[in-house]
Amino acid sequence: MNLDFLSTSIPDTAVSVAGLTEYIQLLLEENEILRHIWVIGEVSSANNHRVGLFFTLQDPGGGASIKCVTWKSQVPKLMQMPNQGEQVIILGSIRLYPSRGEYQLQVWQVLPAGEGLQALQYKQLKSRLESEGLFAEERKRNIPLHPHTIAVVTSPTAAAWGDIQRTLRGRYPGLYVLFSPAVVQGEEAPNSIVKAIQRVEKDGRAEVLILSRGGGAVEELACFNDERVVRAVASCKIPVITGIGHQRDESLADLAADICVHTPTAAAERVIPALTDLYNQHLNRIDGLFDTVRFLLGDAEDRLQDLRNRLQRVGLNKQLSQEVQKLAWKRQRLLQATAGKLQQSRQHVEMLRQKLVTLDPKAVLLRGYAVVRKENGEIVRSQSQLSIGEELSVLLGEGNVKVKVIE
Repeated sequence: MNLDFLSTSIPDTAVSVAGLTEYIQLLLEENEILRHIWVIGEVSSANNHRVGLFFTLQDPGGGASIKCVTWKSQVPKLMQMPNQGEQVIILGSIRLYPSRGEYQLQVWQVLPAGEGLQALQYKQLKSRLESEGLFAEERKRNIPLHPHTIAVVTSPTAAAWGDIQRTLRGRYPGLYVLFSPAVVQGEEAPNSIVKAIQRVEKDGRAEVLILSRGGGAVEELACFNDERVVRAVASCKIPVITGIGHQRDESLADLAADICVHTPTAAAERVIPALTDLYNQHLNRIDGLFDTVRFLLGDAEDRLQDLRNRLQRVGLNKQLSQEVQKLAWKRQRLLQATAGKLQQSRQHVEMLRQKLVTLDPKAVLLRGYAVVRKENGEIVRSQSQLSIGEELSVLLGEGNVKVKVIE
């Protein structure tokens, strides 16, 4: 009976083990999902071999597990080493080994799961934004010392809004406060906060903006680590002061803000001085001014008295009289020297005048001499220069005559 069943049930299309394994390998390794798949689980064992890192990934309850391998060349590129007992997220592809009839996950990347992944994402975003200069100290602005209008971005139902209002009213009654409501928790929060900041910028009246929220769990404050919120704070046209969470909390929005404090109340205290403080400062300045004036007057009186004493010791009147006598004597010497120089100059001029008179050709002619010139103006100095019949011009002491040579 059994023999008859076997002879009729075994088809001619039966495949070999190798063929079946090859078919399964093709199904696994060519599947688009299994070629690039993320898997989350707990590392139950790990063995660092010379060819690579071998470990097992299982569900926390131990209901399923899969063997994993990261070859030696890929190990340095892992974001985190898979250590036993840790939950990780793995990126890999399924590989089947025909000789053993087993499949395993060939790992390309390992990331921390849960809070570890959030911390890694936070670190990566912080590093990227920091490299862009969004947290640089040189880009941070000072808030106005005495702003008239302040904008607040927070939830209208949050305790932070009430704390800020009470603090501002107590410190500076009559201050104008613009409220721009926003969702500060959950998936809608980042977009809501960005829009609230943009409303304040568009309004244009506020001189400083407070971005605030009370304390909470890490996931409740996650919106303040959102890149959209951080960029909105960094690019805001007016100075931004953040008061988010408690002392232990620090968000990327805090790093991008111009000033960061750790509570909503502290933000309100930081943004505006208290009137009582201003009044006390005013009184202190008045006291300081009086002290300065008294000091300057006392110092001036001391210096004036010192000058009086010095003048008395020097005998200024006697010294002035001596100086006047010296000046009069020098003036007399100057006048005498000037008169002597003038007389010498006059005598010299008279001597030169007499010399000129002596050398004047007309004076010689007046003594009976004459100057004989040819028609061309040449002066005749010898009879050899003349010829019979030549006309000459004779210049006398008084007048001029023409003559002709006859001998």
